[in-house]
Amino acid sequence: MTDTPILTVENLTIDIPTDTGTLHAVRGIGFDLRPGETLGIVGESGSGKSLTSLALMGLLGRSIKTRAAKMEFDGVDLLRAGARQMRKLRGARMSMIFQEPMTSLNPAYTIGDQLMEAMTLHGNGSMSDARKRAIDLLQKVGITSAESRMSQYPHQLSGGLRQRVMIAMALMCGPDLIIADEPTTALDVTIQAQILRLLVDLQKEFGMAMILITHDLGVVARVADKVAVMYAGELVETGATQEIFDTPSHPYTRGLLRCIPLPGKTARGAELGTIPGIVPSLVGDVSGCAFRTRCAHARPDCRAAIPVQSAPGQGHSFRCISPTGFAEADDTPRTAEATP
Repeated sequence: MTDTPILTVENLTIDIPTDTGTLHAVRGIGFDLRPGETLGIVGESGSGKSLTSLALMGLLGRSIKTRAAKMEFDGVDLLRAGARQMRKLRGARMSMIFQEPMTSLNPAYTIGDQLMEAMTLHGNGSMSDARKRAIDLLQKVGITSAESRMSQYPHQLSGGLRQRVMIAMALMCGPDLIIADEPTTALDVTIQAQILRLLVDLQKEFGMAMILITHDLGVVARVADKVAVMYAGELVETGATQEIFDTPSHPYTRGLLRCIPLPGKTARGAELGTIPGIVPSLVGDVSGCAFRTRCAHARPDCRAAIPVQSAPGQGHSFRCISPTGFAEADDTPRTAEATP
């Protein structure tokens, strides 16, 4: 794995105009990714994970304001790249597995046509080559009778099969970066493991970098090299996967980890942890720690600007007023009414 990042993001901000004010959906996040490396971005729904991926792919609407100190893919400035340059990147060098395949696949075209288009559009081979690769990838993602599936339409496939077609489509051109937005959301647990193993194997085979967006920390633990925990548009904790799981420092990260059972540690029938409350509104003025209304350790200082602290470990940091985090503290949640 090379030390030179293929993707660098610094201070990315995404603002969405609404009737009631500006929605500050993503606020000053940053990370980098090297070839062959996997970054897991985790967080609740509405935290800005998918918007971040769409910004990287240049797929946000014109009314949405995207700013960054730096957003660069292999020397290409993604913020200043024109429409033609982005079309050359998308599908060929940067691919995305979307969360909902039924709205991403075109109902008027067969599965085969949509798979082959990605390869022929970028001039990576003839129609015959594209058809052969499409059938091969359909087989690799676990679709039986792959050749006959090529002539079927999306509505003729189950949700799980459509998701596998999306994965095969993203891999058609052997991209350098693949963004997987909940890639196993429509699959049962057994197939999830197979698909994740497939992504890992293909990543190693082609040396791809991967961004895995999920709310499933179990998936992250098995696949990711490093983790970025996202809450209310901000990255609240980042670091190597093992360090995040062994020594979580931000109260939100600890809350997420309490919500999942641990083999051999969680007793049968025991209650899992919960995080009461909801993600706050990000419309209008947003200041301080967005997690303070749900945090057991919140105090008046949490209304001010929150510094980024360094935790023990390579590149492990978290956004909190505590200089050491709360790795050993009681995280019993307060009610929203009792929190500053």
